[in-house]
Amino acid sequence: MTGSRITALGHYQPATVLTNEDIAALVDTSDEWIRTRVGIEKRHRAGDDEPVDELAAHAGAKAIAAAGLTPQDIGLVLVATSTAIDRSPNMAARVAARLGMESPAVMDLNVVCAGFTHALATADHAVRAGAAERVLVIGADKMTAITDWTDRTTCVLMGDGAGAAVVEADPVGFEPVNARGGEQERTPGIGPVLWGSVPSMGNAVRIEGTPPRFAQEGQSVYRWATTQLPPIARKVCERGGVRPDELAAVVLHQANLRIIEPFAQKIGAVNAVIARDVIESGNTSAASIPMALAKLVERGEISTGDPVLLFGFGGNLSYAGQIIRCP
Repeated sequence: MTGSRITALGHYQPATVLTNEDIAALVDTSDEWIRTRVGIEKRHRAGDDEPVDELAAHAGAKAIAAAGLTPQDIGLVLVATSTAIDRSPNMAARVAARLGMESPAVMDLNVVCAGFTHALATADHAVRAGAAERVLVIGADKMTAITDWTDRTTCVLMGDGAGAAVVEADPVGFEPVNARGGEQERTPGIGPVLWGSVPSMGNAVRIEGTPPRFAQEGQSVYRWATTQLPPIARKVCERGGVRPDELAAVVLHQANLRIIEPFAQKIGAVNAVIARDVIESGNTSAASIPMALAKLVERGEISTGDPVLLFGFGGNLSYAGQIIRCP
């Protein structure tokens, strides 16, 4: 059988940093209030001359280089984003053009904060079906462009950035483990996805209007994330053949530190490194999971082959999670 695996990662954030003190100069808030309620210390903000596809292309180029490939080796580009303003060319096509690709398939996915894990599953399915051999998967969002800077409950949250993964075909089956012919099952690099949504509560997270603006019902989202999602995450582990206490890392959508830390405890991930990039980056929507994962790998906090839970959730009250093996 053919499976898939992440072979390399890349991430990118704009140079401009907004501290909590910067936000406090705009609205009635404080560093202490923001840290206490969401755990964020700072976030990055892209300029007017830095569009989403530029952020995405930077992250994608780093991932391709880290995989030892060239842009021409990529057969499919998937970009998860909810902050693309134009309909066509889509973000994936713009990224492909920036990277000098010749003829890849190009698709955008808008599942807001769960976008990257949806896109990763789509890449895995494409590889397993034989539709692509190498896929560039990017989560990229410019959330500050859709932020209402007069709303003290949401403007403290948002940051900009991009994270990328190269997904390649990888055999799944049995392999020899000793000279006597013993065999063991080879673990898939990307495990089965568990995904879904709560359409009746979809309006709890919104990006609407002209110009578009982000809004949410914060308490409803918080209650849903902390009560309904941990049992789903445990089922993701079951599908991936890993017990929660065997996880080397847990990388959730970086929405709020008050969601992330209790979540890991509730699923029993007692030995896992918990990604807390929200502290340094804020909520970057579809970019948050690949950025946080790339930084864990870059810092050497997890090792090649380690089992990692990726779990995205948010807009549409959608969710998607899978177990991956660290590249």
